[in-house]
Amino acid sequence: MDLRQMRYFVAIVEHGSFSRAAEYLHVAQPALSLHVRNMETDLGTALLFRSPRGVVPTEAGVILLRHARIMLDQVAVAEEEIRGHQREPSGDVRLGLPATIGQILAVPLLTQVHTRYPKIRLRIAEAMSGYIQDWLREGRIDLAVLYGEASEHAIRTEALLDEPLTFFGTPDMLKQAGLTAADLPLAAAADMPLILPGEGHGLRDLIKRHATATGCALTAVIDVDSYQNIKDLVLEGLGFSILPQNAIAAEVAEGKLASRRLTQPSIRRTVHLAYSTDKPMTNAVAVVRTLARAMLCDLARTGRWSGADIVMPGADEKDD
Repeated sequence: MDLRQMRYFVAIVEHGSFSRAAEYLHVAQPALSLHVRNMETDLGTALLFRSPRGVVPTEAGVILLRHARIMLDQVAVAEEEIRGHQREPSGDVRLGLPATIGQILAVPLLTQVHTRYPKIRLRIAEAMSGYIQDWLREGRIDLAVLYGEASEHAIRTEALLDEPLTFFGTPDMLKQAGLTAADLPLAAAADMPLILPGEGHGLRDLIKRHATATGCALTAVIDVDSYQNIKDLVLEGLGFSILPQNAIAAEVAEGKLASRRLTQPSIRRTVHLAYSTDKPMTNAVAVVRTLARAMLCDLARTGRWSGADIVMPGADEKDD
């Protein structure tokens, strides 16, 4: 096997199709098929098979994919070092973001990268924090913003911000329930009909841990993982919810929703910037990491991320 064959193989798996990979690589599809057959002959095992979801790797293919990504990344680092670290950084950088953070970070970050580092192609993928951590573990992304610290030795995380969770409903619902005080104990919130993300969602698990610690049961009348759907259901009067303060800031400002500060205990979640330590970091990834860190802290500093506080030491000083 050579590097070209490994690059072709990775592209086929990532695109889930020989034809899409051929278009991406600007290589004839029959040539790709021939390369894969030669690799399978050399290794004595099948590497790919066609499924209803497209072309996916076999068990042996998964092993090859993991090593191929590491080798290709190392080659990219070697090429960059040889050409000199002082030149303008270039190359692909893949960043995973939770959708709620993507809404406020993606566009300004893409704009800054395009303006300051025109030779870097930043690709942003959005999903729930748990899926993003899987992508980072599998080498599908270079950087990630996560809710919570990754507990794996091959992933390093640095805490940047934390933000409060807030109980909310429509103004009429809160009035009818007699919830007129600014503060609301978690035990009282748990007694209300709640619309929450489903079991296994990071936010639901965080709320449940605090509820269990205070000796109260947490139940939901409706489970739905979309924040927008949760807000829409609350606006329909079907229940209350608990979400990050920033997620409801616009609706609260418009008077559509009203919030209560959770107490006994208050609940906050921490935002981390994460990257893999299993492979060397390219210059392009390093500058995007620095820029993303600075922009996240600036969102909290300027109040554009409602309720967020900076927890990273020294992050209250602006980067040049």
